[in-house]
Amino acid sequence: MFPEFFVNFPGGEVIWHRLVAAFLTIPDAQAWLWSTALLGIYTLIALPVGFGTGFIKIDIQKSWVVVIGVIGGSLLRPALTEELFFRVLLLPHPTENASPAALWFWGLGGLVIFIVYHPLNAMTFFPVAGETFIHPIFLFLAALLGAICTISYWQSGSLWPPVVIH
Repeated sequence: MFPEFFVNFPGGEVIWHRLVAAFLTIPDAQAWLWSTALLGIYTLIALPVGFGTGFIKIDIQKSWVVVIGVIGGSLLRPALTEELFFRVLLLPHPTENASPAALWFWGLGGLVIFIVYHPLNAMTFFPVAGETFIHPIFLFLAALLGAICTISYWQSGSLWPPVVIH
């Protein structure tokens, strides 16, 4: 059964199933190994592209308060909130046994929405990120990140590996 809030919501039962399944699925060792490999692939592409173009710069922080604040803040938002929306809510959960065509449709559609979301976010709610969120290198890296997180989610059936990768 699912909460009363979802009863009158179109597709509420599917959404509730996706949320519960994604939150409660504990990734096994193989899922974490896959996610580590995917993160490695992302790193091998993102760092040379980022540093090679000058998009990524190193700024060493000496304050542990700042470091912990950035890590904690990044875990909550964007990692948890974006993965909940762009992976868990938009994509069929592995237990739904979606067809390959449906997986491609939702995977590519979700990826496009994930990419477009960033410039729209900068233009509306987060204008301080405007210069970054419209930069072509950022959008390329966001697309790659979105694809990696989608694969990790589908492989594990869990919210947690994509959150860690993000």
